[in-house]
Amino acid sequence: MRPLLISSAFLLIAAAPAPEASLWKEQAARVSIVRDDWGIAHIEGPTDADAVFGMIYAQAEDDFPRIEANYLTALGRTAEADGEGAIWQDLRVRLYVSETELKADYSASPDWLKKLMDSWAAGLNYYLATHPTVKPRVLTRFEPWMALSFTEGSIGGDIERIDLQQLERFYGGTAKTAAVPFDPDPRGSNGIAIAPGLTKDGKALLLINPHTSFFFRAEQQVTSGQGLNAYGAATWGQFFIYQGFNGRAGWMHTSSGVDNVDEFAFDVSPGKQPRYRYGNVWRPMSARPVTIRYRLADGKLASRSFTSWRTHRGPIVRAENGRWIAFAMMDRPVQALQQSFLRTRATDLSSFLSVARLQANSSNNTIYADADGRVAYLHPQFVPTRNDRFDYTKVVDGSDPATDWGGLHGLTDLPSVISPPNGWVTNSNNWPYSAAGAFSAKPQMFPKYMDSFGENYRGIHAQKLLERSRGWTLEGLQRAAYDSDQPGFAVLVPQLVAAWDGLAEGPRKEALAEPVNSLRQWDYRWSGQSEAQSLAIFWGEALRKALNAPESEPSNKVMMRLGRDTSAEQKLAALEQAIARLQRDFGNWQVPWGEINRYQRISPAIAQPFSDSAPSLPVPFAYGIYGSLASSNAAPRNGSKRWYGTSGNSFVAVVEFGDRVTARAVSTGGQSGDPSSKHFNDQAGRYAAGDLRPVYFYPEDLLGHIERRYHPGE
Repeated sequence: MRPLLISSAFLLIAAAPAPEASLWKEQAARVSIVRDDWGIAHIEGPTDADAVFGMIYAQAEDDFPRIEANYLTALGRTAEADGEGAIWQDLRVRLYVSETELKADYSASPDWLKKLMDSWAAGLNYYLATHPTVKPRVLTRFEPWMALSFTEGSIGGDIERIDLQQLERFYGGTAKTAAVPFDPDPRGSNGIAIAPGLTKDGKALLLINPHTSFFFRAEQQVTSGQGLNAYGAATWGQFFIYQGFNGRAGWMHTSSGVDNVDEFAFDVSPGKQPRYRYGNVWRPMSARPVTIRYRLADGKLASRSFTSWRTHRGPIVRAENGRWIAFAMMDRPVQALQQSFLRTRATDLSSFLSVARLQANSSNNTIYADADGRVAYLHPQFVPTRNDRFDYTKVVDGSDPATDWGGLHGLTDLPSVISPPNGWVTNSNNWPYSAAGAFSAKPQMFPKYMDSFGENYRGIHAQKLLERSRGWTLEGLQRAAYDSDQPGFAVLVPQLVAAWDGLAEGPRKEALAEPVNSLRQWDYRWSGQSEAQSLAIFWGEALRKALNAPESEPSNKVMMRLGRDTSAEQKLAALEQAIARLQRDFGNWQVPWGEINRYQRISPAIAQPFSDSAPSLPVPFAYGIYGSLASSNAAPRNGSKRWYGTSGNSFVAVVEFGDRVTARAVSTGGQSGDPSSKHFNDQAGRYAAGDLRPVYFYPEDLLGHIERRYHPGE
């Protein structure tokens, strides 16, 4: 956002000590920001640190509230803004994050990383100093060590598997917090890399298609005189491109089904100093005092203090059957921040793998392509060794040393695939064992904990497009990203039709005849005009409810057994429910999908106030669980009849590597979070249509497309 500026010199004197203000101003003068005609910032500085200063300053211009919100979450300080209801969310974070420890991590960081963190904090503080009308809710000043609280750019994180109600019950003696079960359904992402042997022009291609919450990332280019030149999507508040490319290589992350977040049950001797049994030894638990401040209704701050307990396997998060449960996950902030930044500078597979040896990526698969023609599927690198006779998807007996974590698997021990003979790799939040078709890693060669998701219909769809294919182009890859086929419905709908065929003649069969015929004749492809698409989606939702799968079961597994584990009667009853719901909400069961499935952005709020009476756009693609690669995770909101997406396609790019990079991209909505900006929603039509725009990667590409050129603070 760009509020009215007043004199920078006056503001700096008023907002910061003179030496600090002078340093900010000097650094800003070294940084150039170019805004293109989509409002996207292209930042350049003589050093990486200068580029980081400009990168985070530009993000703050576009949407400072989202930056602050992300760091309130990451630091465990949301209750200072939102009140008492956020205490348990903050406590969950503070089981791992403390100011003292992050400051120590900062002090122990390499000098080059300290410089980046220093510039990150300086860029944010300079933005606040030069924008006095921006009023932070809590964070009026940023310190360099804070960057270590938020080091991995995916949405959510491993820590969100800790149940807040159970945490509150253990440490608070009650559970007033509303139940928010862990969502095992990856929001979905697609990555495809195609080697030169399969492309028309002999150049490697990469599809970047994350399915995060809408408006979760900023599109930017960050360039320095030290060789940094990365373009792509950066999560608000972070100083690295999370999914993107440079002049030689590109990387796409997808949520992984690797099971490396575990729960250990311990026998405990409670008391003032609790002890836990590990084998034949009783060990004292470590105590961590935590004080959470929270905002009262009158705006004042109050606080609550806790003593949290931890074992060598991690903090205690709940009790179960008389035992205390410890939660184990990766906690390597310095290595994680290094890996996130350094991979953006990698120019070939060797240097990319060298960065991966930091082993601080715990939850993301990577699809990789480069100008040398190398393509790869890389499994997450933080994978502890464990005894495969135990089921780590469930709580294991932590008092039995045989269940304990060992060291980390080496990179060669993971089910990765590098430059396979078939010439392509892909992942769509499915298991790694189909990443390269017949040339994928074999599941019998790896421990069970390498994957807990299994296959899914998006993965099947991508493989169908890639198998025995040739002559790929940038335009062809873009078309593939929006291919309308839905293999899940090709499996499920014939089962419904067979169930109707088996009905005895009578009123029920007659009542369902026309809807069943509509689905019988359907080609299982989405479109904004398709009435069968609407009926199938409503039927699928009703059938999922009938299955009543456990909340903890990953959606991949639910969907792959949905048809098998529901009866003919359940399938017919679900169709009746779908028809009734469509008639109730829209007056007819024959409703074009685009009339139901919509995109809407009418507010800068992080939680959008959706309304059927406000403008919206039809979205032809659909929820990805049925196999659509392009995804819109939509549902009725705030009592609406229409369905509005809040996640799904959020940044889509297709990239061609060679002597030069050529790319096309689109972001959901627009670059700015300010409704008064023309870039608040200027990409909405392209988002809905799958109409990617050219990326201005080189200075000559920007010619004729420059909206503004300036230094931070001007």
